[in-house]
Amino acid sequence: MIKAVARPRQWQQWQQWVCSSCRLQRTAPARPLRRFATSPRSLNRPPLLPASYTPLLRDDDFCLRSIFDYPQFWAEFSSVPGSANVGLFRNAYLKEPRGFLSFATVSLRKARAIVAKVLAAASVDEYRVIVRDLDRLSDMLCRVLDMSDFVRVTHPDRQTRKLASQAWDMVYQYMNELNTMTGLHDQLATAMADPDVTADWSEEEKAVADVLKLDFTKSAVNLPQKYRDRFVWLSSEISSVGSAFVQEMAPDLPTLVLPSSELRGMDPVQARALTESGKVHLPTLSGEAALALRSVHDPDVRKRIYYASRTASRQSVEMLEYLMKLRAELATLSGSESYGHLALRDRMMAGSPEAVDQFLRALAESNKPKAMQEMAELMIEKQKAYPQANGLDPWDKDYYSDLIRRPLRLTGRQGDFLSHYFSLGVVMQGLSRLFTKLYGIRLVPRQPLAGETWHPDVRRLDVISDTDGHVAVLYCDLFYRPYKSPNPAHFTVRCSREISEAEMAEVWERAKEEPEMAVFGNREMAANDGMAFSRQPGGTIKQLPTIALVCDFPQPSDKGDQPALLSFFQLETLFHEMGHAIHSVLARTSFQTVSGTRCATDLAELPSTLMEYFAADASVLGLFARHYETHEPLPHRMVAQKVRQSKRFEASDTESQIIMAMLDQTLHSPGAGKAGFDSTEAFHAIQRAYSSAPPDPDGTRWQGFFGHLSGYGSTYYSYLFDRVLAQRVWDVGFSSGENRGALSRENGERLKESLLKWGGSRDPWKCLSEVLQEERLAEGGEKAMALVGSWGSTKQG
Repeated sequence: MIKAVARPRQWQQWQQWVCSSCRLQRTAPARPLRRFATSPRSLNRPPLLPASYTPLLRDDDFCLRSIFDYPQFWAEFSSVPGSANVGLFRNAYLKEPRGFLSFATVSLRKARAIVAKVLAAASVDEYRVIVRDLDRLSDMLCRVLDMSDFVRVTHPDRQTRKLASQAWDMVYQYMNELNTMTGLHDQLATAMADPDVTADWSEEEKAVADVLKLDFTKSAVNLPQKYRDRFVWLSSEISSVGSAFVQEMAPDLPTLVLPSSELRGMDPVQARALTESGKVHLPTLSGEAALALRSVHDPDVRKRIYYASRTASRQSVEMLEYLMKLRAELATLSGSESYGHLALRDRMMAGSPEAVDQFLRALAESNKPKAMQEMAELMIEKQKAYPQANGLDPWDKDYYSDLIRRPLRLTGRQGDFLSHYFSLGVVMQGLSRLFTKLYGIRLVPRQPLAGETWHPDVRRLDVISDTDGHVAVLYCDLFYRPYKSPNPAHFTVRCSREISEAEMAEVWERAKEEPEMAVFGNREMAANDGMAFSRQPGGTIKQLPTIALVCDFPQPSDKGDQPALLSFFQLETLFHEMGHAIHSVLARTSFQTVSGTRCATDLAELPSTLMEYFAADASVLGLFARHYETHEPLPHRMVAQKVRQSKRFEASDTESQIIMAMLDQTLHSPGAGKAGFDSTEAFHAIQRAYSSAPPDPDGTRWQGFFGHLSGYGSTYYSYLFDRVLAQRVWDVGFSSGENRGALSRENGERLKESLLKWGGSRDPWKCLSEVLQEERLAEGGEKAMALVGSWGSTKQG
């Protein structure tokens, strides 16, 4: 079965036909850049570049900064007089909101024709193209689903969002029809069993076939009709209950009412904002409550806040446990021992709950000494105030951690000025320069045509390779605006895929018959719906990956005297999301089923997490970080201090994540679906066994707030797994950044050739084995998972 999906962060569950496939001293200021001309060549440019850096294309590099940092420059650059409406993302169907319905209708007709072709296959030659046909079917559905899903959660126009959602529903309903078509599964199985057929397949083609076959198997396609109907109902119910669990989760006590005198230590501005009639009304689940736990001096008050913020309502817990029972039944229908076994068979490096358990136990053991040391430091800090204290309470951890962290914070002028070295345009310059050095690709501003973007703030960048030319399109929606989601995200709106001559000819002929088909000037454009493509050596056509990055950074000044300035956390966020994008760019496979981030789920966060190490590296920051007024280089000691402060209690934070991952595994184990299972006791037992910090007291029910269980059921460990791998790749593959190792083309090419370019078309363990030069990883399995866990996620000592 074919999968198609919007983005990793919004999985409802692994679902049939939906892809598992998302962070000093100033001198006299220079005259701000205020005057702009139509051509960047006519600008009076300040000395923005390090003396050691010579960009290949000076105008592209300068323009890249200017379109993000100077609103007037962007206004003139993006003005294209007389431009005809080309449609959203240059998709010719999407020139108006109702175009989404036309796009879905035409795509469904094409999809049904492909299904008919696959079902009718009888000869060896027809079976040889069956994987390509099924991948094309998946792409046909993805084109609508991925784009519609992005638009319905991002587009500012309500009517457009509504019609995009209707288009999504139309295609999703068709996918449910496909779930009952045993013929597709049978035809694929027949093709895979015939050596005369498979001898003609490439390794990538065989990998796609394996993925599709596993998807069919997991969808209970071989069961009798009544069980398939039950499977479809369960899938739908799991989706609904999972969404309701996240949206309706609530604390047992929504608000704490406290005398303002009891909040001594808390920021008085925050406290006054919550005060009414002399009482502070503190929302239990809020940033203010978290702040109070870090700052309020009175331990009894912190205790009350802790209990309230760690106790979910009984309804939330009951909904969570109902979700677990539904998943357990789904697993049973599919012939799996548990939902964990079912979920971990699908594009997961771990492969089984037993392997995940090996990883988490090994990681817990390697992390334990450092976590114990951190708890001892907190105890010493507590005894300064309470000499007779003989132990930590659960509500002490955040408070004393914050006390120890305070001297490490950048304060005063330093704290204010760190962001002055990170204007958004300068950071985008830095990313382009980094990618040029590592991979030979750069980001080039491109004027958007009428109708191409969903908001005037959106910048279009073309990704250009030194060797392959135009390889991707990147849309950057990075500025805050009202009613826009504050969550940073990477969307693959369209994946890479090779388009055959036969397919282009077929689409061109169909365009003459389809009344709702858009009008295209040539067959290449028709096969791509008007969107970007490239012609490879030998004439092969590839649809280009189309990517959207969404953040909520501050707007630059309308006067042009101050660009958008990013905090270090926002810098890391942008590097992280760009790590996802570069994976989509470099993994330009021939089949979209395995393109880019459509790889093993527990590998998908590795490239993005790795990019966070580049964000803090001195040689990388030296490429671009300059004060937006004086153009002085960033003193790296400020960043080093910021990193030390954020990682001061990293082992304790890692331990908390380990416990959450263990809870996820327990809730999806064979016993979780049985009568009498108590999720609260399960969570507290894990804490008692593995926590160096004081466990939650009786009466609390934190698991009812574990919203990630909806989208990451049985796969929450992936976050920790990729953190460990990213640390290892940074240390081994880039020499921890020493001797400018983070800027080495040799190191970048090794990462690209060994891992990034493959997407999901190659065994990820073999990819990692090559990158890390570690033969023990090559075969994967429980021993490899335990080895990764033994490396730990923090540097010891």
